Amino acid sequence: MSTTPVTMARIYTLEGHDQLNQALDILRDEEKIFGVTILRGIAGFGTDREVHTSSLLTLSLELPLIIEFYDEPEKVAKAIQTLKTRLDLKHIVSWSAMAHTFD
Repeated sequence: MSTTPVTMARIYTLEGHDQLNQALDILRDEEKIFGVTILRGIAGFGTDREVHTSSLLTLSLELPLIIEFYDEPEKVAKAIQTLKTRLDLKHIVSWSAMAHTFD
């Protein structure tokens, strides 16, 4: 087993804001980030305190989305700066982690 230091990052946004495809293109094609996962929340709220939720009665196009990715710390820092600048993303968190590779 080998371990490598990485940085994990999460971007919190909402569906229907056209940022998802642009963010994926930047992370995949420009920044060449190692791994990206998109998670769709079933409910959530942000600084505006407005609850975004899904139910059978309402088909919301503003469900919470999390774009999660990881790579070498320098690559993640550069990707975060690019995303913040080009897409005006404001809700981003990151932390140090270790990637474990099993041979």
